[in-house]
Amino acid sequence: MPITEPEALSPTLQLAFELLGRASVTPDDEGCQAVMIERLAALGFHVEQLPFGDVKNFWAVRGHHGPVLAFAGHTDVVPSGPHTNWEFPPFAPCIDDNGMLCGRGAADMKGSLAAMITAVERFVTTHPEHDGRIAFLITSDEEGPAIDGTRAVVEFLRERNERLDYCIVGEPSSTTRLGDVIKNGRRGSLGGVLHIKGVQGHVAYPHLARNPIHQAMPALDALVNEHWDAGNDFFPATSFQISNFRAGTGATNVIPGEVEVVFNFRYSTEVTHEMLRTRTEAILDRHGLEYHIDWTLNGEPFLTAEGELVDAAIRGVAAVTGERPKLSTSGGTSDGRFIATLGAQVVELGPLNDTIHKVNERVLASDLDKLSRIYEATLQALLTTNEVSV
Repeated sequence: MPITEPEALSPTLQLAFELLGRASVTPDDEGCQAVMIERLAALGFHVEQLPFGDVKNFWAVRGHHGPVLAFAGHTDVVPSGPHTNWEFPPFAPCIDDNGMLCGRGAADMKGSLAAMITAVERFVTTHPEHDGRIAFLITSDEEGPAIDGTRAVVEFLRERNERLDYCIVGEPSSTTRLGDVIKNGRRGSLGGVLHIKGVQGHVAYPHLARNPIHQAMPALDALVNEHWDAGNDFFPATSFQISNFRAGTGATNVIPGEVEVVFNFRYSTEVTHEMLRTRTEAILDRHGLEYHIDWTLNGEPFLTAEGELVDAAIRGVAAVTGERPKLSTSGGTSDGRFIATLGAQVVELGPLNDTIHKVNERVLASDLDKLSRIYEATLQALLTTNEVSV
């Protein structure tokens, strides 16, 4: 029988149940942050609630001197879709007969939030006079526009000259087993909407029109086949991808007057967004197009090379799982892209990502207890003079 009452479970799983039972579909928080704040305040954290727009955020700090290790994450989740498609109700968490904790946000990322809180509770109990400072940066806007969440809090901290040395983002980074992958960077994301103007006309009289679809094809082929860079030891080569192509009036006998092309660059540290914009426009100019582009910079690439944080996270994983994780910069964007601009070393370390955003999202329940111990070991490595032990 599935476990639906968490009383006999570990503190980490009990907290995960409490968070998962709240339908905090972005940007709603549904009281998740209040639960976390209460636990942190009891440990002596100074908590600042930082609402921006409709988004709830908070910044909490314990300690007064030395390096700052922050845990970052989000309480919002993506919509569940029809509940009838789920094996178990998405906001009524349970542990199934296979030991899987089921519910929307189990992997992305309320499980990580629960593990962070209990790791810090144990660490502070054992090391009440720990070195440095521990912080939490929590938002309810990661799954949404990501404007009034971590991005806004980071700007607030920047204006206040707040120090941030290390940051662990609880995004689900693992692939086949807990801790097999640590994300130590992410590619940049640059989006654009290309508008190419032509002259509308009748398909029977093409000499009286200018077909923007025909004009666009050679230019788009050049963009697709352009060698933007070769990547490097940490990042694959930069990729240009077209995601949408819109044209036409709906009639079969009308040459359209405009084409709209939606595209995206996922780019390495070998190029900048300014370079990509300049080179894109140069290619379009060579093809004699009448066009304009609406650009959107979604995030700069960031990389945390091996150093204190990466070493501590690797040691933490190895101490708990007995295996050394692989470093990776694959995947989409995360809020780490904003935090890295403060000069912090940033890694992403969380549970398996195979069910994120899917129907029947779930994680192995025992993995969350292990994840909590990994976070605790990483805290110990960075904020005490003792060797890692779990």
